[in-house]
Amino acid sequence: MEHKSTTSDRHISLLILVAALGYFVDIYDLLIFSIVRIESLKDIGIPDDQLRHKGEYVMNMQMTGLLLGGLLWGILGDKVGRVKVLFGSIFLYSLANIINGFVNDIHSYAFIRFIAGIGLAGELGAGITLISETMSKEKRGYGTMIVAVIGVLGAVAAKLVSEAYTWRIAYFVGGALGFALLLFRLGTFESGFYKNTVAIQAKRGNLRMLFSRQRFAKYLCCIGIGLPLWFVVGILIALSPEFGRALKATGPLKAGEAIMYAYIGISIGDIIAGLLAQRLKSRKRIILLFTLSSVVISIYYLNSTGITPERFNILAFVMGLSVGYWATFVTIASEQFGTNLRATVTTTVPNFVRGALVPITLLFEYFVHHFNIITAAYIMLFFLATLALFSLSRIKETFGKDLNYLEE
Repeated sequence: MEHKSTTSDRHISLLILVAALGYFVDIYDLLIFSIVRIESLKDIGIPDDQLRHKGEYVMNMQMTGLLLGGLLWGILGDKVGRVKVLFGSIFLYSLANIINGFVNDIHSYAFIRFIAGIGLAGELGAGITLISETMSKEKRGYGTMIVAVIGVLGAVAAKLVSEAYTWRIAYFVGGALGFALLLFRLGTFESGFYKNTVAIQAKRGNLRMLFSRQRFAKYLCCIGIGLPLWFVVGILIALSPEFGRALKATGPLKAGEAIMYAYIGISIGDIIAGLLAQRLKSRKRIILLFTLSSVVISIYYLNSTGITPERFNILAFVMGLSVGYWATFVTIASEQFGTNLRATVTTTVPNFVRGALVPITLLFEYFVHHFNIITAAYIMLFFLATLALFSLSRIKETFGKDLNYLEE
């Protein structure tokens, strides 16, 4: 019996490591465009006065891919298994990133980022679902915390690689990392909960089951609580060069550096959020605390007239720290639904939050056009924070919930 327990522990440890490394590559590939945006667009001939608009075009294509990919991989995760989704998603985005290193025009660039976005959509949801269904209900928060902490360091790797090599090589490295990771996937195993749903021939991955009034409201609330996080990263930090000019910064603010420092902050924030959730036995209270903190620090940022690049990097770290609840947020979504819908929800929710950057960007640009970039940021910040807090109030606490059940 002791040998079996040790083997089981080893399998779980391997599963956590594989999911964490997968998320590491996922974050690297997800953010590499934001980091090399200016360098790569200039290199393919985009003039300076079009860098922001063309950059938003490419980013929106990537995020649209995430939306579609979230649906594709989520349904497949419940229909054919979580492990197969891990293999398929990594293969697709690794191939796309290698091809991305060869593009020479804006439309090819955008299309390949769209394909990469589809691939990137499957990794996190499948990994978190596997961990949630494999670890004990009291300790699964530690597993998802480890995945997030190691994963977000992919942003640091992306920044370091982009500084050492050209933007094309940076994409090649991302693709190579993904293909190398496929070798580690060979040791992963399928969730026992999922195998049981197959054995009893339960309906799995049926989107229509989500559209009952109660389930759909709960699903929308799961998405709503994550929106401020991606606004901080995808707008306030990714567009830091433009915000720097509006704030009359003493020097140019570099988005690549800001993203790296922000994700270091997110990594530490995920540790703090995970440990506090385990100690307080509540995930909702932690997300409330972090959401309010992110509003406060974002207001401080938008009032930082004359900010220096050095001070901004510190601020980017603190902003990242304030939104370091990504793992807690995804875990909440995973715990809200039964095994036959869990992969669909856990995969689509974070990707719909990422993909929500498309309408968020469009709305943000509308307000920029009618006011200015600072006022537009304030409007979006308060709107999204209010939506998140309302959503949080409408979902149930799920810490320690038994996940071995089905949606009827």
